[in-house]
Amino acid sequence: MNQSVIFTDQLYMETNQVRFIAQQQGMHINCFASFAVISALCDHQVVNEHNAVHLFEQCRFDLEDKAEALIEQEAFSDSGDILLLL
Repeated sequence: MNQSVIFTDQLYMETNQVRFIAQQQGMHINCFASFAVISALCDHQVVNEHNAVHLFEQCRFDLEDKAEALIEQEAFSDSGDILLLL
């Protein structure tokens, strides 16, 4: 794993997605994992606002790995975020 990207433990519930924070060279990068992506990585369990954080934690490593790859590819959205979508 590339140590230039570090993920914090902070998680924020958003509408139909979970936001988590990456740090690269001192910059904070908002990363968003859609409920659909979380579901796909967690054996297609139904994801909703009540269980999204718990299911995110179950597949955190995979989500962070995907976000890190997008950061390294500089695949930022127009607003500078990383979006994990299906």
